[in-house]
Amino acid sequence: FKCDWSSDVCSSDLRRRDLGGVIFIHLRDREGVTQLVFEEGLDPAVHGKGEMLAAEYVIAVEGKVTLRTTDNINPAIPTGEVEVVVEKLWILNESRTPPFPMEDNVDVKEDARLKYRYVDLRRPRMQHNIILRSKIAFAVRQVLCDQGFLEIETPFMTRSTPEGARDYLVPARVSPGNFYALPQSPQIFKQLLMVAGFDKYFQIVRCFRDEDLRADRQPEFTQIDLEMSFPQQETIYEVIEPLLKAVAKEAGYDVELPIPRLTYEQAMRSYGSDKPDLRLPPFHCVEDLFKGEGLTPEDLPLVAIRIPKTGPVSRKERDELKVFGQERGLRVFDDAKRLERDFPAAMAEVRTRTGATEEDLLILCGWGGEAKGQRPEHTVLLAAGQLRTHAGQKYNDRHQLLDPKVFRFLWVVDFPMFEWRSEEHTSE
Repeated sequence: FKCDWSSDVCSSDLRRRDLGGVIFIHLRDREGVTQLVFEEGLDPAVHGKGEMLAAEYVIAVEGKVTLRTTDNINPAIPTGEVEVVVEKLWILNESRTPPFPMEDNVDVKEDARLKYRYVDLRRPRMQHNIILRSKIAFAVRQVLCDQGFLEIETPFMTRSTPEGARDYLVPARVSPGNFYALPQSPQIFKQLLMVAGFDKYFQIVRCFRDEDLRADRQPEFTQIDLEMSFPQQETIYEVIEPLLKAVAKEAGYDVELPIPRLTYEQAMRSYGSDKPDLRLPPFHCVEDLFKGEGLTPEDLPLVAIRIPKTGPVSRKERDELKVFGQERGLRVFDDAKRLERDFPAAMAEVRTRTGATEEDLLILCGWGGEAKGQRPEHTVLLAAGQLRTHAGQKYNDRHQLLDPKVFRFLWVVDFPMFEWRSEEHTSE
């Protein structure tokens, strides 16, 4: 077995065991770690050089790959059944003590990680993320090229055009006083390509926006950009769904096709959001079940929210949910047992409609009072959606519905052309 690695991908690991006549060292490259064995009886000179090795030394070795004994198998690593008995060792570069360990489970301040980025990028999690990004980019190219798309690069140096953020400006040396702009997106260029007859274009493109950092926005970022001539709505589904499935597969997840579709109206009436989390069950409108109970509009439950398998909920927890709803204009009927005592027939229908059991948390909510210029139903649905998400997150440790490894994609279609501006009592 011989491996000659360049100095940027292969180094000795901290995990070293010196048993006197035998030294064990982990050799790391981008694929993972392999155990090296230095036996004094095999070659005292090589064993002596092995004693000199420290963390992050860059080395190359030559030796024989052998099976480990049953007691020494390490199932935690892919190479855990074998080891390399070293016959030759070259120390290509020595290393100072690293500023922080390479293990992922060590908490390192972000300032230190950024200062020593070349060290941070050696950590397994960072290596995994960058390798995954490369695989996803390849999968994107493969899927779109198979569908007849052309990958075309567009210019970075362009004129400043009005978009949603400020441009980064680059002074033009040959034209003093004038500036290029870095593109916020390739929008103009891809439309030129459509006019020019390139009917299917895509690009994995870097974009630039001169604005403050936010959780979902960076000054520079990469996006998958594509354009088609004369697409129909079904064409979008046919292109994007296989793309999402391929990307998810590279990340180790499976996406079932076709992806379900909801209209904007259906999404709002079932989830109170145009980007709902489908891992939680939908809520249900129950206004019709209480209309015969002599309640005023302000006292009328409009929406029933079910959070599965929470078990008993304390009075304090119910009060917290009530406050959360009140802050968003809701009246929260959090005590389902009291409602069942006062309105047994209506509540029996509520449980049937929602599928709620005794182990579930059932929250009913309605309009919290007058809100001039607002549409009460829209207000309740939007706030109920926020309450549903909040309660699902709050009790996730009890029911584990919000599994981060579960992806539930959804198409939301038929968005309204206008939205209500409550402060001006108009639509826009």
